[in-house]
Amino acid sequence: MSTERETPGQSDRRLCGLVKDLANQIDAHLRARTAALGLTASQGNLLRELTHPLTLRELAERMSCEPSNITFIADRLEEQGYLERHPHPDDRRAKQLVLTPKGTELRERLLKLLSEDSPLAPLAPEEQDALQHLLARALIR
Repeated sequence: MSTERETPGQSDRRLCGLVKDLANQIDAHLRARTAALGLTASQGNLLRELTHPLTLRELAERMSCEPSNITFIADRLEEQGYLERHPHPDDRRAKQLVLTPKGTELRERLLKLLSEDSPLAPLAPEEQDALQHLLARALIR
């Protein structure tokens, strides 16, 4: 067994590979769980992120995509009765997306499914907290 230490470049490459692999596992998990509910991954993402009334722009920021993409996803969910557009209380030009009771129930089912066999399940809660803290620190610019 070699006792050589990794160079910073090797360590960065290995860590980036692990983060990418974990992201791919999380994405595959989301796709499988949303499909079980008859949703696309994008619809599942929107439901997961809609923790309270949000504008399309706010939701797009949370989901790291363009507001026009959110409009298309929200239209489908609205057609299915899972969310509604309400006037923003402080900005008459904006609309907020709000879950309907049917949408709230679907979101709860989705969150339950996502917690089952999660790629992060092998980590204890305190390890998940530590990972979250470290990743947040790495993302600060």
